[in-house]
Amino acid sequence: MASPYDNEAKLKQAVILLQKIVNDTSVPRNIRRAATDAIRNLQDNGISHAVRAANAIGILEDISQDPNMPMHARISIWNVVSVLETIRD
Repeated sequence: MASPYDNEAKLKQAVILLQKIVNDTSVPRNIRRAATDAIRNLQDNGISHAVRAANAIGILEDISQDPNMPMHARISIWNVVSVLETIRD
């Protein structure tokens, strides 16, 4: 069983990666907005780690198909999704 500390560390790592996308002005506004929504979900302490991760993954998978997304942002989003997929309650 995953420790809550491991999950918390993974959530923090995902938030840091997403904040880089939010602060990158070369990324289209709609993608930065989706990254902000995902961060908001990840920081919602009212729900379990796994549910927060699943909600954020849903947002990021939708936006990852955007043809206007720069490749570096797409790779970052894939990295975030990979980290979040390892979170279990």
